Amino acid sequence: MPAAAEPDHDTGHAYLPDFCAPGTVFIVVLVAELVAIVLTLAAHGGDGQFLISLSKTSMFVLWLALLSAAVICQLRPYLERAGKMLAFVLGFALLVVLSLVLAEGAWQTMAWLDQSSIIKAPHSTFILRTFAISAIVTALFMRYLYVASEWRRSIVLEAQARISALQALIRPHFLFNSMNTIASLTRSNPEQAEEAVEDLSDLLRATLSSPRDLSTLQQELEVAETYQRIEQLRLGDRLRVRWELSALPMTALLPTLTLQPLLENAIYHGVELLPEGGDVVATGRRDGTTLEIRITNPVPNDKVRGVDGNQMALSNIQQRFELAFAGNGRVDIDESDGIFTVTLRFPAEEQPA
Repeated sequence: MPAAAEPDHDTGHAYLPDFCAPGTVFIVVLVAELVAIVLTLAAHGGDGQFLISLSKTSMFVLWLALLSAAVICQLRPYLERAGKMLAFVLGFALLVVLSLVLAEGAWQTMAWLDQSSIIKAPHSTFILRTFAISAIVTALFMRYLYVASEWRRSIVLEAQARISALQALIRPHFLFNSMNTIASLTRSNPEQAEEAVEDLSDLLRATLSSPRDLSTLQQELEVAETYQRIEQLRLGDRLRVRWELSALPMTALLPTLTLQPLLENAIYHGVELLPEGGDVVATGRRDGTTLEIRITNPVPNDKVRGVDGNQMALSNIQQRFELAFAGNGRVDIDESDGIFTVTLRFPAEEQPA
């Protein structure tokens, strides 16, 4: 697949890949060489000159491919602003014209050097053949970019739908318990009740706002701590949460709504079921270019809630980590000796200053 590109104004995802990226240039060179081999095989007459013919065809095709990549690399921002359809037409026309210019330049150069044996076809035949082949290959290439763009767009929309689904996972029992706790505090401790209402309002605003793909670790931590304060009012000393994330940069990016659902699961499926409560511990470490967050909580051996909500939240987070970090993000789950552990591993990408 081509390297990832920046979003455009229509789809939230770029139509053209980043031809400046080394990975994309490598793919362009590889595809160009495959096209050269196919063209040489199609034209080879079995005269024992296959390798010579391949070298001549490869030189022309590779020059065309690299020049096209360089031009698209420079003009991509302007083409993206035109929208998909116009970008397709302009990109197609630009690449075909570029191939004709290069073909004419190659012909005139060989004629000037008196090397007619290198290009044996007549001038008009060579130009028309170049036009036909470049038009077909470019059309297929642009069609592939369109399909890839639509695929990326569907993935982005699906990810946003998953975030919306996760936002809807604020369990009714949490809202009922929070409101009952606030109601009980209105007489005994009005100031604390007011703070709880503000925390609940902040939490709902954060979780029900427009879905974003990524948040900073600082933002995720603030949402999780707001949720923690609300649950602390209900569970008291039974709930003990430690955030040991000082080793991680607070500007590190991770999928929106990651920490709060994990804390909610730890409380709902673990601490709340234990008469003595328990400790939820979140630790972080950095391993080169990879960040790791590990969240542990105790779980009872004799009490188990329905796991649908837990599985849905964890599965949602797993899928969004894979999507956000192009397969370089992982969510590992382990349960042993009465301890449930969720480990998040993701690249150390930080929000620009």
